[in-house]
Amino acid sequence: MNSFKNIILSGLCCMLLSACSSIEIFKENTEIPIAKPYKSFVIINQEVGMRGFSSQFIDQQVQIHLQEALEANGLVYDREHPDLVIRYTSNEDPRKRTSTNYAPTYPYWGYRVWDPWAYSNYMNSLNNGQKTTSYELVQVIVDFIDPEKDKFLMTLTGVTEVSNFKTKDNKVLKTVDKIIVDFMEDLSIASE
Repeated sequence: MNSFKNIILSGLCCMLLSACSSIEIFKENTEIPIAKPYKSFVIINQEVGMRGFSSQFIDQQVQIHLQEALEANGLVYDREHPDLVIRYTSNEDPRKRTSTNYAPTYPYWGYRVWDPWAYSNYMNSLNNGQKTTSYELVQVIVDFIDPEKDKFLMTLTGVTEVSNFKTKDNKVLKTVDKIIVDFMEDLSIASE
């Protein structure tokens, strides 16, 4: 009985953690499979001076974070003869979301016949139970390129929503972390 409760509890925890995850990763552009062990890399944005984000602060953070994460996984930064070329960019799209906070009036059959102003738009509040919030859809796009064959190993795109712009850099770095984790899993699967 106690083990059954532990299984149920761990299942619920997994569901809650996966439901709270607001970052999705998509894999695209796999022109060639991962065939060799990659031991060195270069970040093209850093070498050429190309910004991948509108904010210079976030762009520098992403460069540093990418390099540190890959070096922590055993790869070496090599400007001259890298096994892997990394290029990143972003798509930052401001959007608005409208949510409705009132129940529809349709279940009250026949009530409008007796009181035509009961659910009239003129009698309700100005916003009519709707709330509009602004947010930004941020896509972090990282290309992993084999320089010998000049083809894409893969493009990993991390998508997240940012509603509080003070925490945008944290969300972007968490997205980069998930991209690196997915890439390293693909590398480890290919090396087996």
